[in-house]
Amino acid sequence: MKDFRQRVSNYKNLELKMKKKIVILPGDGIGKEVTAEGKKVLEVIAEIFGHEFSFEEGLIGHEAINATGNSLPEETLSKLKNCDAILFGAVGHPKYDNDPTLKVRPEQGLLKMRKELGLYANLRPIKLFDELLSASSIKPEILKGSNILFFRELTGDVYFGEKGRKDEGATAFDLMIYQRYEIERIAHKAFKAAQTRKKKVTSVDKANVLESSRLWRETVQQVGKQYPDIQLEHLFVDTAAMKLIQNPRSFDVVLTGNLFGDILTDEASQIAGSMGMLASASIGDSVGLYEPIHGSAHDITGKGIANPLASILSVALMLDISFGMKKESEVIIKAVEQTLKEGFRTADIADERTLSNKILKTAEMGNKVAKQLRDKLALDSTVLQTASYNASIS
Repeated sequence: MKDFRQRVSNYKNLELKMKKKIVILPGDGIGKEVTAEGKKVLEVIAEIFGHEFSFEEGLIGHEAINATGNSLPEETLSKLKNCDAILFGAVGHPKYDNDPTLKVRPEQGLLKMRKELGLYANLRPIKLFDELLSASSIKPEILKGSNILFFRELTGDVYFGEKGRKDEGATAFDLMIYQRYEIERIAHKAFKAAQTRKKKVTSVDKANVLESSRLWRETVQQVGKQYPDIQLEHLFVDTAAMKLIQNPRSFDVVLTGNLFGDILTDEASQIAGSMGMLASASIGDSVGLYEPIHGSAHDITGKGIANPLASILSVALMLDISFGMKKESEVIIKAVEQTLKEGFRTADIADERTLSNKILKTAEMGNKVAKQLRDKLALDSTVLQTASYNASIS
């Protein structure tokens, strides 16, 4: 232990120390289990790099309704407005799925949080680790090399438009509504991201049917003129859904609205092998929120078998996007990659070739990634000490 601490000390001396306040919203179901592993990795990163992360928790969703009658209590919202980043789990409960008449629902807290914090852009990287090629139901030769970054608009569309019932409840309506500025601000983010990638943006809409999609397409075309180095293509959502499975390598940055983005990114989870592998970031102009894209998964809650890698990869996004800690982000991704290379899996990404003793539970997978981080520290600090010694005798 003394030797490890000395290596940490040597390593810290080379890094810029930062203090950050992080609010953790475990939420419902497996959200509690996976955010615990995300926090575990954050603590190891702080230990290795000498940062100081302080943590608070807040209630949201079904747990908040049970405790306060409100899916996003004011106490939680106040914490969120006074932190540097948010690590979120999931919201939802079968109780609400089975009774659509309930007026207070877990998802309302999530939507209110996005609106109150101005989180208008959801980034969902679809990164395929080669070790998981066989975990997908899609042929490996179609998948290999896929790397897609989705930009899903978060504060407009049918989720926030007027909704209700009429004709004594026999008719229901949900208004799909967009304003030009909402489309412009996320389009700029997508084009700027494309400039650092393969310089291609695919905008997805349903402009042949929907007036809101015609405004979407018109606005994206106008924004695109400001980025002459970026190739812009437009696809109808049904065509995009087909091409995601047919030729995922044809996509680079995908820009789309709230509803279509929700559906397409869940479909794209099959490219990565499991929804348990997909991280996301919800950002605006202030605090960022980081979460796995999976739901609360009450069918496996409490069994300790949920895949925490999406939450851990969400932590990597947090460190990169909100804190500018690119090196720390990269070492987390490499630690996950190395864990997979060594054959370790959770049940959702295991296959017939996975050894039974390498199928890990939630906390075990978090521990394994944490160990990989410490192993990398030991290796890097040894290299640094060797380099320092060689320099001293040269």
